[in-house]
Amino acid sequence: MCEKKCILIADDEPGIIQLLRDYFEIQNYQVIEARNGLEVLGQLNRGPDIILLDVNMPMLDGFEVCERIRAHVSCPIVFLSAKVEEADRIRGLMLGGDDYILKPFSIEELGARVEAHLRREERRRTDRAVKVFDRLAIHYGDHCVYYEEQPLNLTKTEYGIVETLSLNAGQVFSKDQLYEKVRGFDGSADSSIVMEHIRRIRSKIGKYTSHAYIETVWGVGYRWIG
Repeated sequence: MCEKKCILIADDEPGIIQLLRDYFEIQNYQVIEARNGLEVLGQLNRGPDIILLDVNMPMLDGFEVCERIRAHVSCPIVFLSAKVEEADRIRGLMLGGDDYILKPFSIEELGARVEAHLRREERRRTDRAVKVFDRLAIHYGDHCVYYEEQPLNLTKTEYGIVETLSLNAGQVFSKDQLYEKVRGFDGSADSSIVMEHIRRIRSKIGKYTSHAYIETVWGVGYRWIG
């Protein structure tokens, strides 16, 4: 890893925290810790990249913590627990956990799983940040579209249409659906204006290629075919 990933270790057993801290610091992680459920909540502002969450903690157990934070925290959550019942594993995963590891565990296996989750998370972020369709590249973070190295200079609404369609390639959107997603219900124009925006997008792409990235599904709407 070229930069340190931050791992939050939450467990009420000092021995386990020390074991995990020693191992992950050797692996070049930044380690932060919590001894109970409330401390976990307090450490979230430090932006951990992954959370190792013991189930049996005082104040708030791991299940309660996961349930509270999952709607606001997108990083992977790995449960650590001595509870072997299938119902507990299912509950943890249904609450938004990404993995459930039984104690006692192999430290090497835990380390491998942590790395696998972080690689998967990095791929997810990268895939969303930029998508490439042949010579057309969409930079979602910058709200820009390029053909080879040439910016298409799309308007905000035109870009919004391209983003919505390209992130849902193959899915057909009606004019009304596109209008609502791009402009919202309080937009100031009729949804039929989407047709004109599509025409302009095609015209700007058409300066560089004859490939049709946006397909008209007659009587239904539009879809991205890449």
